[in-house]
Amino acid sequence: MGEWLDIGWVDEIPVRGSRTVQVTGGDDIAVFRTGEGKVFALADRCPHKGGRLSQGIVHGGAVACPLHNWRIALATGEAMGEDKGCTPTVPVKISGGRVLICRASALKVAA
Repeated sequence: MGEWLDIGWVDEIPVRGSRTVQVTGGDDIAVFRTGEGKVFALADRCPHKGGRLSQGIVHGGAVACPLHNWRIALATGEAMGEDKGCTPTVPVKISGGRVLICRASALKVAA
């Protein structure tokens, strides 16, 4: 899958919250941590109106866009319910308590 970027400790991401990672030349990546401790990464933009998903509220396995309350599935980036659209996802892995994102995928999202 390619090179992995270390973006910090998993404990630095708030439970049911997020942090952003800046990717040179494009979109920021929003990295989320659920109440169950699972970590996901998505482009930091809603497919509806481009709202910053990192400013949304995490509910279970989804984040609510702060602009119009669209719910986006963290695992797939798909809009949930009646809404249609998809936000690009970035593979994540945890190693020794550190969060790593796939560099190649992050750059594709940023392009």
